[in-house]
Amino acid sequence: MRVLLVEDDKPLSAALSQSLRTANHAVDCVFCGKDALNAVLDDQTDLVILDLGLPDIDGLDVLKSIRQKSKAMPVIILTARDKITDKILGLDAGADDYLPKPFEMDELLARLRVIERRQGTAATAIVSVNNVSLNTQTLELFIDNEIVSLPRRELMLLKALMENAGRIQSKQKLESRLYEWGEEVVSNTIEVHIHHLRKKLPDKFIKTIRGVGYSIPQKGS
Repeated sequence: MRVLLVEDDKPLSAALSQSLRTANHAVDCVFCGKDALNAVLDDQTDLVILDLGLPDIDGLDVLKSIRQKSKAMPVIILTARDKITDKILGLDAGADDYLPKPFEMDELLARLRVIERRQGTAATAIVSVNNVSLNTQTLELFIDNEIVSLPRRELMLLKALMENAGRIQSKQKLESRLYEWGEEVVSNTIEVHIHHLRKKLPDKFIKTIRGVGYSIPQKGS
């Protein structure tokens, strides 16, 4: 998942982004409300983690602006404002979740997984297509009940495809799920990852839609 982290405390932002990347999320970091709103307009973000105490625009106003632009964009508030009245204000302003600081990273990751399941096609952490199963929580891949090891990028790519089984995913959309701002992406990167995945997956599991992107079959097809 492509996460936009809006946190003006740079040491905390660095620690959070590292933990999110370890959990196989792509993370873009901004440190003020203006940059957050510009990033949301780029339409490459899957979820926003939003601090409220920003230096230029109050986080609640940022949230309200996000909601004007996107009703569906998931937003988790992560803030030191821990009073129940603050939580009510945040949720009423359109937040999907509200986590006061200090917090446990495992809890934040669990809340992200809940939102992922809500957005995706799977009701549980296990996404299965025919004889291929992926645990989106542990990122363990099973083919015919045998565990298969994949590099991080290939796992992220396969996850994006399996969560959208039956729907075409463009090359640009897949790149946005795997790579963050500033990362150099050569023109054939996705093709290379797809090539390596196909060597490990059942024959014709990933279908190329020429000039459009890639898809995998729906369960049973």
